[in-house]
Amino acid sequence: MSVFAALVEQLADLLQPFFHASAAAAAIVLFTALVRLLVHPLSRAAARGQRARAALQPSIAELRKKHGKDQEALQKAVLELHAQEKVSPLSGCLPGLLQLPAFFLLYHLFSNSTIGGRDNNLLNHSLLGAPLGGRGVDVLGNGVGGAGPVYLGLFVLVAAVATFTFLRTRRTTAAAVLSGTEGEQVPGLGAVTKVTPYLSYFTLFTVAVVPLAAALYVVTSTTWSAVERAVLYR
Repeated sequence: MSVFAALVEQLADLLQPFFHASAAAAAIVLFTALVRLLVHPLSRAAARGQRARAALQPSIAELRKKHGKDQEALQKAVLELHAQEKVSPLSGCLPGLLQLPAFFLLYHLFSNSTIGGRDNNLLNHSLLGAPLGGRGVDVLGNGVGGAGPVYLGLFVLVAAVATFTFLRTRRTTAAAVLSGTEGEQVPGLGAVTKVTPYLSYFTLFTVAVVPLAAALYVVTSTTWSAVERAVLYR
């Protein structure tokens, strides 16, 4: 973790002439953007995978007719179809999973007072006066003054992005149902698909309870995701 801390400090030093006291916060945003750029090829592959899965829906509909109420046979046939066409029904999960290590690194980095036996100097950095190691629930619990506006601004941004994502997902799902391309590609995923749009609002809770540094990662990443999906899945 000390290597990661050094990376953040070096980025902060590079950005200090432009962002001054908020240089470390800007470094976290830049780091997040770099992570998303690295993961972007996988996001593009996931978008291609979704289009490929949509193209399989007529074949899956035929399999439903063929196997009727025999769910075991249907599950086996659907999985064989995906394997035959080299389409992974879970490929869309990979970009999100690969980002988790970076998020947890930031979380632990700004949750510890020492790193490698030395004082964690990153805790001295702030964003517009809000300490990067502070948490929204603690700050807002004492009123909106001081660092409160910073967290309120983050909450408003996250809520806006979550609502955009929720509405877009609902529209996409409704359009797929009307066109007949919506279907349960792997048995058991149907229920997950219905719940997934609501998970975007979970980021509000995350931003409230994690250190501000990790919250910045979440806000930057979810905003990137919303824009990226709007472009790739248009």
